Amino acid sequence: MKPGARLQSAIDILGDIFASGRPADRVFDQWARSSRFAGSKDRAAVGEIVYTVLRRRAELSAAIETFEPRLLAFAALLLVDGESPATLSDLADGSAHAPAPLADKERAILEKAVLPGADAPLSTRFNYPEWLHAELEEAFGPRLEQEMAALLERAPTDLRVNALKMKRADALLALGEAGVGGEECPLSPWGLRLTSRVNLPGLALYRDGVIEIQDEGSQLACLITGAAAGEQVVDLCAGGGGKSLALAAMMGNRGQILACDTDMRRLAALLPRAKRADIRNLQTRVLGPFAPGEADGDLGDLEARVDCVLVDAPCSGTGAWRRSPDARWRLAPETLGGYHAAQDEVLARGARLVRPGGRLIYVTCSLLPSENEHRVAAFLAAHTDFALADWQDHWPEGAARPSALPGGALRLSPASTGTDGFFIAILVRKAGT
Repeated sequence: MKPGARLQSAIDILGDIFASGRPADRVFDQWARSSRFAGSKDRAAVGEIVYTVLRRRAELSAAIETFEPRLLAFAALLLVDGESPATLSDLADGSAHAPAPLADKERAILEKAVLPGADAPLSTRFNYPEWLHAELEEAFGPRLEQEMAALLERAPTDLRVNALKMKRADALLALGEAGVGGEECPLSPWGLRLTSRVNLPGLALYRDGVIEIQDEGSQLACLITGAAAGEQVVDLCAGGGGKSLALAAMMGNRGQILACDTDMRRLAALLPRAKRADIRNLQTRVLGPFAPGEADGDLGDLEARVDCVLVDAPCSGTGAWRRSPDARWRLAPETLGGYHAAQDEVLARGARLVRPGGRLIYVTCSLLPSENEHRVAAFLAAHTDFALADWQDHWPEGAARPSALPGGALRLSPASTGTDGFFIAILVRKAGT
C-alpha cells in the first residue's frame, strides 16, 4: 500500500468513527480485516494517523477550526508528525486510492494551522471535554496538567503471570526464550510489562494459561482484596473475568469464587479461560434485575455469608483513556449520570452479601470523583454498618507500595503509578451488624 493510500484509509476510518459513534478499536479492526490492508505495516501506519487524531482531537480541531476527518488527518501529519506541506501535496495527488489534491481553501487552512499555545484552555491543550474540567480539577488539583499529559501517552501491555502454573521470573525467562522482550512490573508481584511487540495468541505461554493480558493497576485492585485460600468471594460484575481469574489464583484453588454478570455470553467466554488457567474453584452465575428494596432472587442464598465482595463497577472508563482515546469524546453528561445510578445499585446489591467483619471492595477505572469518592460517601450515608478502611492497612506485607494520592481509598493513575487510572475503596462491614 502506497503512503497516499494509507492516508486515505485513515481518513475513511476516521469518518466512520465520527459518523457511527462506535468505539474506535472496533471500527479499526473491522477495516483492518478488509482486503484494503496488505499487511501489518500498513495497519500500523494507518493506525498511527487514526489514533494521533483521536488523542489530539481538541488541539487539532482548534488549530484548523474544523472537524473534518480529511483535514484533521492532514493536520495530524503536519503539526504532530512534522511533515511538510510539500509532502502533504505529494500524498494527496489524486492517484488511485490516494486522497484528492488539496483545494485552495484547504491549503489556506493548513498553512495557517498552529497548535494551541500555553494560553489555550487546559481542556484544549490536553484533549478532554471541557465539561469534565471541574471534576478532573477536583480529582487532581495542581497535578491536573501532569495527569492529563500522561493520559495522552501510549499505554504499555502488561501481563499477569498465573501463579498456579509458573513463577514470574520463570515466565519472564520463557518469554525471552520465545524472542519476546519484557520486564517485571514495579508494583504487582505477578506483573510483566512487554517491551516488544508480539502476537500473544501465538505463544504457548498464552495458550497454556500461564499469562493473561491485564494492566498492572487491575492486578493491584485484585491484590488489595486480600482474597485468601478458603474464603468465599463474589466478583459481582465479572465481565470478561480477568479479575476473577486473578482472585482464583490468589486463593490457590481453595475456597470458592463466584463470578457474576448480567451478560450470559461474557460468563460463557470465561469458563474456557478458567480451564486453560487450571482454575478449579470458580463458578459463574447470571444475574437478573435488582431492586434495592426487594429480595435478591439471584443471590439471596449468599446474603451476609460472603467474606469478600468485589464490585468492579460499570463506569466512564476515564482511567483507561490511554487505551481508548476516543472514549473521552463519546462520554456525555447523561451517560455519566446513568453510571452513577448503576454504581449505587451494584454497591447496594454487594453490601447485602458481605458477612459481619467481611469486606466490600469498590473498584472503578475512573478518575472522576462523582464516580468514586462521591459514590462511597453516598453508600456510607445509607449503610451505617460499613466503614471505609485505609488501603494501606490492607496492603500485603512485603509488596511494593504505590506512591498514590493520600486518603483512605487507593487512587492509581498513569502519572502517579504508571498504571491505568483506578479507584479502589475497601468498605468493611462492622462486626455484629
